[in-house]
Amino acid sequence: MTTLQLGLLYGGATLLILFSGMPIAFALGTVATLFMLAFMPHASLDSITQNVFEEMASITLLTIPLFILKGAAIGKSRAGRDLYSALHVWLHRIPGGLGIAVTLACGLFAAMAGSSAATCSAIGSSAIPEMRERGYSARLSAGLVAAGGTLGILLPPSITLILYAVAAEQSLGRLFLAGIWPGIMLVVLFATYGMFRYNYEHRRALAHADAGGERARILQVDSYTLRERLLAIPRVLPFLILLIGVMLALYGGFATPSETAGLGAVLALILIAVIYGAWGISDLKPIFASTLSESTMLMVIVGMSLLYSYVMSYLHISQGAAEWIVSLHLSRWVLFAAIVLLVVVLGFFLPPVSIILMTAPIILPPLRSEGFDLIWFGVVMSVVMEMGLIHPPVGLNIFVINKIAPDIRLGDIIWGTLPFVFLIMLAVVLLCVFPEIATGLPDHVMGKAIAR
Repeated sequence: MTTLQLGLLYGGATLLILFSGMPIAFALGTVATLFMLAFMPHASLDSITQNVFEEMASITLLTIPLFILKGAAIGKSRAGRDLYSALHVWLHRIPGGLGIAVTLACGLFAAMAGSSAATCSAIGSSAIPEMRERGYSARLSAGLVAAGGTLGILLPPSITLILYAVAAEQSLGRLFLAGIWPGIMLVVLFATYGMFRYNYEHRRALAHADAGGERARILQVDSYTLRERLLAIPRVLPFLILLIGVMLALYGGFATPSETAGLGAVLALILIAVIYGAWGISDLKPIFASTLSESTMLMVIVGMSLLYSYVMSYLHISQGAAEWIVSLHLSRWVLFAAIVLLVVVLGFFLPPVSIILMTAPIILPPLRSEGFDLIWFGVVMSVVMEMGLIHPPVGLNIFVINKIAPDIRLGDIIWGTLPFVFLIMLAVVLLCVFPEIATGLPDHVMGKAIAR
């Protein structure tokens, strides 16, 4: 059987089992095991556990459960609600300030928790009812939180960037730095759209009131005293100190990424114990249970994805696909556009973790041969995969919003996220035109990278 036939059979079997409804980790593991049985020496079956262990024996992967523990500690506390409330108190006088506060809260919380779903749940559970109460439309309320939650896979400590660092054999520190300015750019784009959309809804409500209709809640202006503003600061200051402290420990050379993750987890547990009194068994049990559940699920997916990639490599499927792509002699930007389109399509059905580990052996060699910076591409790929989080049929954040705000119809949530899909596309274009948005900060802090 030729490599092409083997590759088509491998891909077809994967799609067939994935669409059967089998969980992703078991689907990938099943395909890999079947092809090992059919096309590899039978002795290779005896080494499955060894292969999985060796593929996962990366110090970088150690950061995943530790960052998940840090995110669970923050996510299970009232930090998200306090962060959003404090920002609202300070930004309420700005037109659309509530939407801006939601976007900023999502960005800051994502940088502390590193999880898209946790950001949506923690911020959305308090922000969406508050926005609806103040007259924001259901679509804008849901869209702002869903889009803000996507920042969790871009801003450090992003689990997605950790896995890309392993798959692409790139510096995790450089990737974390490379994600900061694009993350801030997306925060600005989302907040700007939220402000303009708010002004549009405000003008419509005002015109309706001037025509003799009922005066909508969106036309009412809230007011807070200086004392109330100052009292809001202590609620979020400790967590901002945690965020800054962890980043300084990593980039100041005081700790490795895994040590930084452990430090962040311990400090997060200490903070919620001191600030919220969460130190009893009943308080800590949900945190550790959530960490264990999410870490186990993610690491099983990682292990099976790496086994899947190992089999692809052994059968020369990934090498053959990469060589075929190179042999097409596409211009570098046509090649880039084709790969981005592939990632977008896969994002409709698969989570970012599986996309990275399944496609990296195929798409990275052609990109490297065309001279693309793989640190830059890792950021672009993460931004592209953000679309999959707010776009059906998978759209994880859509269903998180649907769960925490069941009064908002699923159709309204989807329509509310579509403008943000286009804003993410705009961000990809800006990163292509101005790659320094991603590469400038790591080059400045860690020196110019040597291409490899």
